[in-house]
Amino acid sequence: MSSETPGAPAPTARRVTRRGVRALAVAGAAALLLGACAGGDATEAASDAEGTPAADTGTTDDGRSAADITVEPIEPAREITDAHGTTVATEAEPERIVCLVALCDDMLTELGIVPVATNSELLAHPEFLGPEAAAEVPVVPGGFIAPEPEAILSHRPDLVIGLEDTHGRLAPALEDATVFWTVQPENWQDSIAYLRDLAALTGRTDEAEEAELAFRTRLAEAEAEPSDRTALIIYGSDENFGVAAPGTDVAAGLFPGIAHYPWESRGIEGTYSLEEILAEDVDVLFVETLSFGGDDAPLSEVFAGNPLWESLTAVREGEVHEVDPEVWAKGRGTRSLGIVLDEATALL
Repeated sequence: MSSETPGAPAPTARRVTRRGVRALAVAGAAALLLGACAGGDATEAASDAEGTPAADTGTTDDGRSAADITVEPIEPAREITDAHGTTVATEAEPERIVCLVALCDDMLTELGIVPVATNSELLAHPEFLGPEAAAEVPVVPGGFIAPEPEAILSHRPDLVIGLEDTHGRLAPALEDATVFWTVQPENWQDSIAYLRDLAALTGRTDEAEEAELAFRTRLAEAEAEPSDRTALIIYGSDENFGVAAPGTDVAAGLFPGIAHYPWESRGIEGTYSLEEILAEDVDVLFVETLSFGGDDAPLSEVFAGNPLWESLTAVREGEVHEVDPEVWAKGRGTRSLGIVLDEATALL
């Protein structure tokens, strides 16, 4: 990472060896958890006193080797331009942040910050704040789809973070009263870039560097010993389901590097049928049951008795695993993705 400030010394990148990388990752993750309770080659990110760090992952490794992972330093900034070209500027380090998307909660936890309000259940996970501490965080009425602008602003936020394709329409109601930032991660590299940008704005740069190093280390270790089993992530409610595919689902984007994952996004053309899934002979099936109010039965139970479902190798061999959709489907950040890696590799 370089500085545009004339005469400023070049920061030294964090560098670890194979001997020390696991200890650093574990220690960094533990330190971040305690603090919360109290794809291609990345290019060089730049910033100056005015603050315009590039929306990059800030690393010189390819994400596939734990032997020599380098995470570039992050410089505090008052203005950033994110991975998708959105510019965000704050007059001071944001302290009162409202999260409309779980990625925001994930990033804040990594940085040791608690949001002043949220509409996600992610914080209740034991590797985030836990149920008791999460219960102290106010919930924005209106839910994820339609959060109420008046309720958001009642928390006097100096930064609101939402999802572009869902919350972008709130901009006219929020932009004159606060700083509104919409994100749209497509892969884990985007997630790291957003974390680095938020760290620059909040000044929590050390925390973000440690979180990035911990995640990259976990990913590199998982990719160093990939499984040859065929995996699949499905999501849905009732008998309506979709296949999580790289490019549209951040967690699914991890799987081609750690298992055989032959699923690609079909965009508006639709998803896969049970017949097509059966043809791929899935060995391990991860299921995200999405609830839209009420006590929905697990998706794997809904399909029980369906002849095609019962014919799947994963079903016959007892390798169907219900996973937490708050983490797997909604979290999208480095802490959530680290949990996904740990849970997936233990079962593959």
